[in-house]
Amino acid sequence: MPVWKLHGNGRTVEPGAVVRPDERLNWPATIAVGVQHVVAMFGATFLVPVLTGFPVSTTLLFSGIGTLLFLLVTRNKLPSYLGSSFAFIAPVTAATASAGMGSALAGIVAVGVLLAAIGFVVQFAGIGWIDKLMPPVVAGAIVALIGFNLAPVAWDSYQQQPLPATITLAAVILFSVMFRGFLGRISIVLGVVVGYLVTVVLQLVTGEQLIDFAPVADAAWIGLPEFHLADFASPGTWSVIAMFLPVVLVLIAENVGHVRGVATMTDPSVNRSTGRALIADGAATTLAGAFGGSGTTTYGENIGVMAATRVYSTAAYWVAGSAAIVLSLSPKIGAVFNTIPPGVLGGVTTALYGLIGIIGIKIWVDNRVDFSRPVNQYTAAVSLVMAIAGFTMVWGEFSLGPIVLGAAAALVIYHLGNLVARLRKTGADDGGPIPAVGQLGGDPLDSDPR
Repeated sequence: MPVWKLHGNGRTVEPGAVVRPDERLNWPATIAVGVQHVVAMFGATFLVPVLTGFPVSTTLLFSGIGTLLFLLVTRNKLPSYLGSSFAFIAPVTAATASAGMGSALAGIVAVGVLLAAIGFVVQFAGIGWIDKLMPPVVAGAIVALIGFNLAPVAWDSYQQQPLPATITLAAVILFSVMFRGFLGRISIVLGVVVGYLVTVVLQLVTGEQLIDFAPVADAAWIGLPEFHLADFASPGTWSVIAMFLPVVLVLIAENVGHVRGVATMTDPSVNRSTGRALIADGAATTLAGAFGGSGTTTYGENIGVMAATRVYSTAAYWVAGSAAIVLSLSPKIGAVFNTIPPGVLGGVTTALYGLIGIIGIKIWVDNRVDFSRPVNQYTAAVSLVMAIAGFTMVWGEFSLGPIVLGAAAALVIYHLGNLVARLRKTGADDGGPIPAVGQLGGDPLDSDPR
């Protein structure tokens, strides 16, 4: 069991100081901070399985286990919560529709194994090669295309119940501009609550069944989550796996950005844990995918909590991970989340998927990508159109979807275009370091780790 030094008097954070990863407040205060982390991660973590049709309780279980595994692999030096990654939504949705849940889980496992392998390389060789492979214009394009590719999915849900969807979307936007700090960071969760309550009222007024509460009444209070095994034997699995591979680039950006954010606010030596962070997230994603959970990533929502509280103690994350595991052992909680109506999901995903795309654009803005250079223009332009239009290439039973094609286009156009531009001296792009991928929503003054 890890041991932490007590920070100051154990009750408050000393002026101008932060509670470092190897420190903690007294246990009541540490537990309170840990609960805040649970609340901060909960909205995003439960949305991913709800949107992809995965069991909520199973995802929550492996989210908690993954967090504890992350702390162990990083030797208790890097505070982070591993929640469901939105980058998996598009490939999981497509894979489940075409080949089933087992094949989608195999894709998640493949991403986890590859991410862990990259982590081992980074641990021994450093991260400079990733900076060169995926400069800001490429990283931004890949993150953006994953979000924008999901636009038709949001519309399919929205049009099923337009009124609740519109009210949900309006609530998300209103809360995000009305509140700062913690409430601003959970504006998506608040919007879901408002939309859900509105749908309940509409059901009472109209008599139309918009939400089926029978599964909630039938579910037990205590029980094991529902497990599913990854399927590598089905013929379509290996074709499906290809569409998951671009997600690895997003997870690298998220993990590297998380480590750099924590290092900026605590100790530069934390950057030495980058390789271990990638290994840990890869292992957690592999474990989750093998048994029916969603792929994981470090969470910007929890960076926001740390920035607001100035508590970077890993002790709080042991509390948060353990609490998530306990919550996952209640099937009734999972049943409640499964009753969220399609209109509410349509409203919230209209905002959510757009925000994923905007994060990619934010990477361009933050890193001052020069779009006067043709190589940057076409890297972004071609990859985004491929993703939004749904470009697909099929060879027999093997196919490449829009995310794979868009990500491949961004990489090929940038690197080959740059090679030609350097040879011809027509204005190559110098790239730059891999950017930090920001969180979805929230108060930028309180949550931006840079």
